Amino acid sequence: MKTWHKVSIGIGVVAVGAGIVFYSINQAHKGVVTVQTGKVGRQDLISIVTASGEVKPTTYTNVYAEGFGKITQIVVKEGDHVKKGDVLLRLENIQQSADVEAQRAGENSSAAAIQSSDASYRSAQADLTQRKADLERAKFDWERAQSLYKDGLIPKSDYDARKSAHDGAVAAVEAANGRLQQARAELDRSRSQLDQTRATMVRLRDVLRKTTYTAPINGVVSFLPVRLGENVVPGIQNASGSFLMTLSDMSVVTAEVKVDETDIVSVRNGQEADVTIDAMPGKIFKGQVTEVGTQAVLRTSGLATTQTTASTQEAKDFKVVVTLNNPPDNVRPGLSTTAKIKTAERKNAVAIPIQALAVRSRKDLEEAAKEMNKKGRDSVTLAANKPASGTDAKKDEIQGVFAVRGGKAVFVQVDTGISGVTDIEVTNGLKEGDEIVTGSYKALRTLRPNAPVKVDNKAPKKSEDEKS
Repeated sequence: MKTWHKVSIGIGVVAVGAGIVFYSINQAHKGVVTVQTGKVGRQDLISIVTASGEVKPTTYTNVYAEGFGKITQIVVKEGDHVKKGDVLLRLENIQQSADVEAQRAGENSSAAAIQSSDASYRSAQADLTQRKADLERAKFDWERAQSLYKDGLIPKSDYDARKSAHDGAVAAVEAANGRLQQARAELDRSRSQLDQTRATMVRLRDVLRKTTYTAPINGVVSFLPVRLGENVVPGIQNASGSFLMTLSDMSVVTAEVKVDETDIVSVRNGQEADVTIDAMPGKIFKGQVTEVGTQAVLRTSGLATTQTTASTQEAKDFKVVVTLNNPPDNVRPGLSTTAKIKTAERKNAVAIPIQALAVRSRKDLEEAAKEMNKKGRDSVTLAANKPASGTDAKKDEIQGVFAVRGGKAVFVQVDTGISGVTDIEVTNGLKEGDEIVTGSYKALRTLRPNAPVKVDNKAPKKSEDEKS
């Protein structure tokens, strides 16, 4: 046999042997999934709900026009601090002042009329008293005349004269009493006239008052849209009056934020929050939740769900108010803000990365368990109760993680608690030190229960695009 024949045969034998070895290795690694893993550990977890909104004072008021007129003076400007009762602006008040002065003169006239009527009433009372005294004297004279006439001591002419005097005194008393009633009625009329005049004065003074606007609260002028010389009008029926300005009491400042409907159930009064204001980067202000809204608000329109008649699947928010403990002096209403509300906290909790959680259907897990039983290996026991009869096992999903045991990814059902930023609490199913699959995302999404795995926890290499 020639030498080159021997070389050819040797090369062929080596090639066949290499092929057999490659095939064996390939079959040994067939179906093996490369994964990244991590250890179950303990750490402190804080569950946070993040929401955005704007700065608002607890107490603020919008000042609207209460009467007609032209603005003649604006005493304040935006940013000014005012106290309750300070003058803010004035309207033209020539007609209103004239009306008040005319009414004041009428009030003085009514008061003088009362004095005159009171004097007449007192005079009528005195006259009536005098007439009654005259009647009493005439009565005595007539009674005496009756006795003397019966005894024949006086002529009939004297008797008739005294009787006439008595009848005249009675008539005089009646006339005096009538004049007294008339004087009393005139006095009452004058008093009613004065009351009416004073009531009209109250109305006219109120009209005049509405030409000078004063601060209803202590605060800062946060918005002033009007200008000198503009005309303002009061509200009519459902239309509000001309808007003049906004006063804000910045002694108590809140962050009014909108919390997503999926997070609102965990937000309660008294919870601590870290508030950041976009205009003040790098600063964190401490606060507490002081109000949790109970009415859902549509995210796009801002209307409450009770204000809409059409059914909608639009995302909804709830209003939450966070009161700042020590608000900065230069804060302004309307500044954009973000609140991170601490809804729960666990110390030294068993935790895993959130991305390690996976969901598999009950049917897939039962099939994997049957396959393991056929091979004589222990299968996974599901902690969840079996679904009720008639329930589709494909739709019955179970939450768990893949634990690495004996080179395989074993699906372990877990119960979870609060979640932090990147980790979540495990209350049942795992213990500290267990090795679980944490990546990659593609592997976790497609990984089958009890599939063989290869652990590769090396840092992934950067692509050429990332390097550049």
